[in-house]
Amino acid sequence: MGVVLPVLFALLAAFSNALATVLQRRAALSVPQTQGFRPGLVVDLLRRPVWIGGMLAVVVAGVGQAVALATGPLSLVQPLFVLELPLALLLASLMTGRHMTHVMWLAVGGVVVGLGVALAAAAPDGGEADVPLDRWVPALVACAGAAVLLAAAGLRRPVGKARAGCLGAATAVCYALTAALMKDSMRVLDTGGVAGFLTTWQTYGFAAAGVGAVLLLEHAMQGGPLVASQPALTLGDAAVSLLLGVVLYREDVRAGWWVVPQLLGVALIVVGVLTLARRGIDLRTGR
Repeated sequence: MGVVLPVLFALLAAFSNALATVLQRRAALSVPQTQGFRPGLVVDLLRRPVWIGGMLAVVVAGVGQAVALATGPLSLVQPLFVLELPLALLLASLMTGRHMTHVMWLAVGGVVVGLGVALAAAAPDGGEADVPLDRWVPALVACAGAAVLLAAAGLRRPVGKARAGCLGAATAVCYALTAALMKDSMRVLDTGGVAGFLTTWQTYGFAAAGVGAVLLLEHAMQGGPLVASQPALTLGDAAVSLLLGVVLYREDVRAGWWVVPQLLGVALIVVGVLTLARRGIDLRTGR
């Protein structure tokens, strides 16, 4: 199967997620701040039409992501979501009427070029379609444990960079696990139809992980500045997804001298993401 279809749907999902991020952050900043984990935060957000709009964008992103994962490898699809940050800032600049600086445009170019170089050099393949349970169990335990530890570490800290960074990283782990489970459930949908999809544990697993990711994301957005939460979320999701693709689905990436351009691409992405997060536009004030 070619890469055009999964790439197109992954880009659609990345754009929808970027729009959701802009809308959800504006909504999260409009409700009372919280120091602890508060599930009732979602109840407050439901009263904000902008948050509902963000959730509709999440649904569109989920459909696009599902199609992309059903037709392409996890290690190809998920790294493309690195584009969410530059897309979110572009959308934010349009909504606030603030122009992006030359430095930010250079950072956007760095992320795009770096992503292209890294993926072209890695050339991830499809791997295995079916993941046995003995691979899932340690992956689930590791991801759940990491997410809980990161969330607990973040919630113990006051509002600031440390809190936002830990919660952003916990969200990234949940997003990566959601994608891995979604890919397996899409395989079941293809082979077993709707009945199989509704009765397989992976479907309810990715739904639970997705809900956890949404709750953590809202707390990360309230927990501190974008410069801390967004790099942890953006880079963490790509890194954990790549790891899960290799460990769970046995997806291969090119080694040898190909590692050099891969590292160069990753370096461009990291620098670009950190620059964009540091100079990002405040969604309340437009600065």
